Amino acid sequence: MKAQEERHRSSISLITAAMVAVIGQTAILLDDFGPGNGSQGSGSARMITAAEVSRAGAIEIPSEPPEGQPVSLTP
Repeated sequence: MKAQEERHRSSISLITAAMVAVIGQTAILLDDFGPGNGSQGSGSARMITAAEVSRAGAIEIPSEPPEGQPVSLTP
């Protein structure tokens, strides 16, 4: 009887952990890709980053060329 109760408790714990994980992941995905999101791909995020770099007195060097421009192989 005790073994059966122990299995029941462990299965409830497993189900609870799975539900928390699924709900948490869903919330994160909705926050990232939901309607009206301010994702990193938006222009406003880019402008905020540029303003912060400028305010700090640093120079921003992009890691990728702007879209639509060919990659230059010469230094």
